[in-house]
Amino acid sequence: MTDQQDDWIGLSEAARLIGVHPSTVRSWADSGKLPVHRTVGGHRRFFRSDIEAFRRGPEASGAQFVIENVIGRTRLEVAEGRLEDQAWYRKLTEPQREAYRDESHRLLQQVGELIGAESSEEPRQMGQEYAKISLDAGMTLVDAVEAFLFFRGLLMESIYSLQETKGGPTWTPFYRQASRFTDALLVSIVESYQSR
Repeated sequence: MTDQQDDWIGLSEAARLIGVHPSTVRSWADSGKLPVHRTVGGHRRFFRSDIEAFRRGPEASGAQFVIENVIGRTRLEVAEGRLEDQAWYRKLTEPQREAYRDESHRLLQQVGELIGAESSEEPRQMGQEYAKISLDAGMTLVDAVEAFLFFRGLLMESIYSLQETKGGPTWTPFYRQASRFTDALLVSIVESYQSR
């Protein structure tokens, strides 16, 4: 491997090649999962061959890829102020936002465990918890559904991104399982609202 200038790529190009958000690549690099070089100015640079190997390897596959991609996309939405544009988000107090974040991390963990797993009672319980937080915030059912769909969209986009990056039919069953899980969670939110 040569150390020529055109062998190095920046964060954005590395993210594009792997198929994740740049904040995900930043996180992987900072945690040591991805080899990185820092310039004198503090910028991250990657060998193209390292990125290609990572893209094909087990580190960039599986549920962890999806989870970190969703977290990266969510952070971007927050950083760019897009969440503040959502009417449902403005209704939440900071403790309620924290509770939503906790439930979203729990959702991601559960979806990550779906690979090869049987269905569980977890979507119903999570839906009830989302509904409780939403009701406490004075959100209408429409607000609660819009909030859920916002985060579900990020999840499904991440799974689709993985499919594009990895190719092949491997992720189709996972996508179906994630859809069934999130559908059950949404039904539970609606049922919880109707029972109040």
